[in-house]
Amino acid sequence: MPEPRALTALLKRVDACRECEAHLPLGPRPVVQVSSRARILIVGQAPGTAVHESGVPWNDRSGDQLRSWLGVTREQFYDPAMFALMPMGFCYPGKRDKGGDAPPRPECAPLWHAELLKHMPRVELTLLTGMYAQAHYLADTRKRTLVETVKAWREFTPEYLPTPHPSWRSTNWMRRNPWFEADVLPWLRKRVKTLLK
Repeated sequence: MPEPRALTALLKRVDACRECEAHLPLGPRPVVQVSSRARILIVGQAPGTAVHESGVPWNDRSGDQLRSWLGVTREQFYDPAMFALMPMGFCYPGKRDKGGDAPPRPECAPLWHAELLKHMPRVELTLLTGMYAQAHYLADTRKRTLVETVKAWREFTPEYLPTPHPSWRSTNWMRRNPWFEADVLPWLRKRVKTLLK
């Protein structure tokens, strides 16, 4: 089923974006998956080097962890009629001085998110994976820390579900916060199953 012309044209503009090119060590390569049919939106941080190289969102170990949390297959995850995948920064932002990836570029979400969201009327659940997505979408309603925000997840559902970012660091985070696996993930998997019927 073809996408509406307006969304196709918008995605071409996203793909051609060079707004923060001067700050991108590997150059611009916006990585998003957006469809007017999507039922679930996942807002991540920014592509890592593996995703930048492949051009496929969440095509790394973090994506494997995320799909496990959702209880879905790769085929389901990459079906745009099911999932929209829209990071806070669409391009790889480079490394921090002290190691690890830099934060998402601040220009990206204000420039593109609202426009893209207008074309996703069927989205009923938005996962906010990590503090950058939570700061943008929850604004003043988020709590003082990521742990407190995720612990208050029921306050934000059914529209939003805040989670940690599913990187390798989340393994230790989940060990320290067993309630996430015991309470949040069963709710998430049940909600995903309902929405994808």
